[in-house]
Amino acid sequence: MSNLIQRPRRLRRSDSVRRLCRETRVSPDSLIYPIFVDETLQGVRPIESLPGQNHYGLDSVCQAVEQCLESGVGRCILFGLPARKDEIGSSAWDDRGVVQQAIRRIKEKYPDFYVITDVCMCEYTSHGHCGILCEHDVDNDKTLAVLAKTALSHARAGADMVAPSDMMDGRVAAIRAALDAEGFENIPIMAYSAKYASAFYGPFRAAAGSAPSFGDRKGYQMDPHNRREALRECQLDVQEGADILMVKPALSYLDIIRECADRFDLPLCAYSVSGEYAMIKAAAAAGLVDEKRIMCESALSVFRAGAGMLITYYAKELAQAMKEGAIG
Repeated sequence: MSNLIQRPRRLRRSDSVRRLCRETRVSPDSLIYPIFVDETLQGVRPIESLPGQNHYGLDSVCQAVEQCLESGVGRCILFGLPARKDEIGSSAWDDRGVVQQAIRRIKEKYPDFYVITDVCMCEYTSHGHCGILCEHDVDNDKTLAVLAKTALSHARAGADMVAPSDMMDGRVAAIRAALDAEGFENIPIMAYSAKYASAFYGPFRAAAGSAPSFGDRKGYQMDPHNRREALRECQLDVQEGADILMVKPALSYLDIIRECADRFDLPLCAYSVSGEYAMIKAAAAAGLVDEKRIMCESALSVFRAGAGMLITYYAKELAQAMKEGAIG
């Protein structure tokens, strides 16, 4: 009689069987592509800090949408670079502001393309902070009013969803009240709920011209040391009426994504931020990694952790990889 211990048999699967047995499944419907619109620009200009990404003028923003649709991506999040900035970021809620004009142009040509708008002040204020200042500190309550006005102006222009990224206390409730009062009850709010004060935002701030001119944002963004705080922030946004929660950044906070996905019933988004994208690009350019495989594996880790949707600069390439069966 054999003394060998009987072990469970591991099935050696073919490619088709492996795909059939995947526990985590994703599709292009889960991808959101960031688009930068510059009010001062005509045409298209490459973004130096984000290789492969572009600034688009109002005359060319539909080119970005066309490329998304050709790739199978049907959703974007818009970021605006205004022609003028001031202390209170007044161009953020101007009905003729850069994001408002971009929404109208996109919707006129592609009415079914889903447009999400970033709602924050940092790109519009002369000081680069995410709200109204009281001396050198952001005044939380004064900022709520301008965030609500900004979100409302986006909805009037035709936005399908608004996404406040400022991390002010009470901003979801303020925006929800403003939208509902004007008949926009069906415009969802994607809240940047657990947004950390991260070093991974550098390439974005260069691309959006949104770096603070003094100090930092640690007073209103989250400390990377904190886990339970993220759950409290998400709970507050749930109570205030958020429709979707978000964790940002993604790769360094997969534990937070997992906990939020397990704790809350709302859909969960993750933002694979500029620094994550730039690192892969730099490593690939140096010949150190297989860019496509790293891109797919990184994105898959976010979905496996529990996110149901992903904002990523690789959205178009990921959609193509899904078509090819490399991920999906």
